[in-house]
Amino acid sequence: MTGQLSFPRQHARTQRFTLGAPRALAVAPDDSRVVFLRSRSGTDRTGVLWVHDLAGQREYPAADPAELLAGAGEELSPEERARRERSREGSAGVVGYAVDTAVERAAFALSGRLFTTDLPAGTTRELRVPGPVVDPRPSPDGRHIAYAAGGALRVTGADGADDRALAEPEEDTVTYGLAEFIAAEEMDRSRGFWWSPRSDALLAARADDAPVQRWWLADPAHPGQKPAEAAYPAAGTANAEVRLVLLGLDGSRTEIEWDRERYPYLARVHWSAYGPPLLLVQARDQRSQLYLAVDTDTGRTSTVHVDEDAVWLDLFPGVPAWTEDGRLVRIADEGGARVLMVGDRKLTSGALQVRAVLDIGTDDVLFSASPGAGAPLPEQPGEIDVYRAWFRGSGDQGGWEPVGKRPFPAVHSATRGGEVLALAYTGLERPGVSVEILRPADHGAAERIAEIASYAERPVITARPELLFAGKRDIPCAVLLPSGHREGDGPLPVLMDPYGGPHGQRVVASHNAHLTSQWFADQGFAVIVADGRGTPGRSPAWEKAVRDDLAAVTLEDQVEAVTALAERYPLDLGRVAIRGWSYGGYLAALAVLRRPDVFHAGVVGAPVTDWRLYDTHYTERYLGLPDEQPEVYAANALMTDEGLSGAAETARPMMIIHGLADDNVVAAHTLRLSSALLAAGRPHEVLPLSGVTHMTPQEQVAENLLLLQVDFLKRSLGMR
Repeated sequence: MTGQLSFPRQHARTQRFTLGAPRALAVAPDDSRVVFLRSRSGTDRTGVLWVHDLAGQREYPAADPAELLAGAGEELSPEERARRERSREGSAGVVGYAVDTAVERAAFALSGRLFTTDLPAGTTRELRVPGPVVDPRPSPDGRHIAYAAGGALRVTGADGADDRALAEPEEDTVTYGLAEFIAAEEMDRSRGFWWSPRSDALLAARADDAPVQRWWLADPAHPGQKPAEAAYPAAGTANAEVRLVLLGLDGSRTEIEWDRERYPYLARVHWSAYGPPLLLVQARDQRSQLYLAVDTDTGRTSTVHVDEDAVWLDLFPGVPAWTEDGRLVRIADEGGARVLMVGDRKLTSGALQVRAVLDIGTDDVLFSASPGAGAPLPEQPGEIDVYRAWFRGSGDQGGWEPVGKRPFPAVHSATRGGEVLALAYTGLERPGVSVEILRPADHGAAERIAEIASYAERPVITARPELLFAGKRDIPCAVLLPSGHREGDGPLPVLMDPYGGPHGQRVVASHNAHLTSQWFADQGFAVIVADGRGTPGRSPAWEKAVRDDLAAVTLEDQVEAVTALAERYPLDLGRVAIRGWSYGGYLAALAVLRRPDVFHAGVVGAPVTDWRLYDTHYTERYLGLPDEQPEVYAANALMTDEGLSGAAETARPMMIIHGLADDNVVAAHTLRLSSALLAAGRPHEVLPLSGVTHMTPQEQVAENLLLLQVDFLKRSLGMR
């Protein structure tokens, strides 16, 4: 990358330096190959399916969209666009794939067409089936491919023969085999069907969004176009009706039964050879959930386990699942800690905050975790490691050990197949992601047998965050000063750069995570990223402290962080700004409206301004139902804030940015806030982005957004 390219342009062109990096890894159970996605360069948006042959130590492309489409552009169906928006997927080409048990056959959709790949041979062919195809998945034995198309769940032979529909929608509002909005956006369930381990049947979600209220999203830049209809389940309103059916390849159909009125959320489905199908269903208030085993002959379910929590219950990747000997694997909040459970046995303690289950072996569980509240405070925050814990056999000591841990703080994730582990990690010492293929040994040792190269661009700047804990609550923070800043240069204007809310950990031991903050610092700011209460990775109590009070709690921790850090760093507390997107945008607006004594300007991106306009599963987890707790919704909204009617001399400059095509945080949030500010005589700027969703993948838009924010902040803080 030449020095002629600015960081904002490079950051936009590389999609935040994710292009060219290996991702979506799968390891064959016989340790023969690793499959992954990667584009051909750090500026190429087109994902290619690759195979790394471990025996032959060679790497080859197995499916290249440029060849498969013969140079033609992609055509995406509305369903595929929705899937990509829910997963925040901004690249093109092969963006996802699924494999059979042996990791010999892969299937993927490209431009709405179905392709299947023989992975050992590295050859790909198209199967001519009705489309547009969404989420194709091979059967465990590799002989069939199931996929969603036109609201139906269909299946075809791996050779393209005998294509047929297993279930077709009875109404226009019904789909089979697709995740509904809430599952994909908030429950981290992007799938809508699951193969039986014997490859003779599928469990399929049937979603009917007829009960869901309709919103109309118009593009004001194109008044001749009709508004797009969106079924949006806002807080307190009806969700889609979700059922589960068992569909045999022989044409049989069995309805799965559970108390859907009491437990309407189908959160997880697991079906392996080690037990009956396993469901996790949640109550609407998310304070109770059932683990259910399915009788595939009758469709009836029986309760395996019940979780209850007075605040809320979280959902976690990789669980629930069965061990090979039929024990339930789950993650639970017990005794003030987030722990790993196998059957009735607790495998971890408060020393770890378990985050996800990555793989379940014959006698161990592979999982990721952060230091827990029961451990001494680490030297710095932000580390996530991979561990394995034993639940039986000679290693059954009731303990755990790190796997592939780096000698420096880093963020790790892993995929395992057989005895081989694909370990991906990012650290502070160098940019980008590294992927090593390891063969673990006893006591945490591991032999590196291969490495997957990254083609990601090297950033034109270097992030230099200092990670530390601040304030009486030991709030995890990252502090970034201008490159070349020296002691004695004088106090710096401050820019708080948080997400600051649930599910959004920003203070991590990863170089690239801090690049944008460093660029802002290089414009003359001391930048602070603070992960206050409500953010993940610390303890259940830390995350759940925001119940019924998102606004006051998260804002209080931003104030505490900047005040405490001023005792250690050269911060000019007379010039403090804040910027954020999504929840961070909400937090930025809160800051300038409620605490103008601390915050002197705010960049407010795609903010939630009235929680009654945000979706059910997310909002009700933290604030309950609006009809039952109207005072809670009022206290956490921006438009009812007493700061709107404050004295003119305390009004702080605010730039509000919103994509008009956003179907997650709709533009009505910003428009209502702007109207309320105008009525109160509060000066502000609004930057509408035509055709932009909750993401900003367009290169020029993403670049100019950074430049415009810096210009606004410098003007507002008198830095010119």
